[in-house]
Amino acid sequence: MKTTVELADVALWLRRARRVTALTGAGISTDSGIPDFRGPDGLWTKDPKAERLSHIRHYMHDSEVRAHAWQGRLNHPAWQAEPNRAHRALTDLERKGCLHTLVTQNIDGLHQLAGTSEDILIEIHGTIREVICMECDDRAPMKLALDRVRAGEVDPCCRTCGGILKSATISFGQSLDPFDLERASDEARRSDLFLALGTTLGVYPVAYLPNRTLENGGRLVIINAEPTPFDRQAAAVINAPLSEVLPELVRLV
Repeated sequence: MKTTVELADVALWLRRARRVTALTGAGISTDSGIPDFRGPDGLWTKDPKAERLSHIRHYMHDSEVRAHAWQGRLNHPAWQAEPNRAHRALTDLERKGCLHTLVTQNIDGLHQLAGTSEDILIEIHGTIREVICMECDDRAPMKLALDRVRAGEVDPCCRTCGGILKSATISFGQSLDPFDLERASDEARRSDLFLALGTTLGVYPVAYLPNRTLENGGRLVIINAEPTPFDRQAAAVINAPLSEVLPELVRLV
């Protein structure tokens, strides 16, 4: 972890920045008990088949895949998880007026539970806390669908049109919401400080967001347990747990 003096430098940049965008990845939720996907102990690292089954093509054409997915949703660690110190630190940073946009790659909803306002939050990969019909686009709370699974429905369908239900998340083979992506890109372009937090910065097009800030002369700060492809372009790189670094950084702001 970098020294307090170096953290103080980042805190100074935060105080002086006209606009700040943060991007969070799986690394911010691991301390809440939600494992990541691509790390050394990630879900997809240990079970490559699970990654293949996350493709929208398999989901839409194979009822057994959907049944397996519903069981996974039923037991998803997000339902027992609580926001950790890193989530709460970002809420504090927003309240201090030093965080204007928060883009998250996570689907767990922990930023909202920590108190991040909906106005600044962009859930770029969607949310597991809602379901969406793949036919009529009707949305509903995930809890209602899970209650049906617990009652014995293996693959609950849409009660409006009978279509296939899915968590309101972005699967492999699906495009990101163009409005969310455009908004995230525009906010990054307008920012003079970009915080990349707990993300490998290896999944595009989201990984391009730091470039939007860098292209306009802004600074990039990376806090992540592992190296990223953007480390050489960053003004500061801190390889340490977010739940340790972020609260101290926000305290210094």
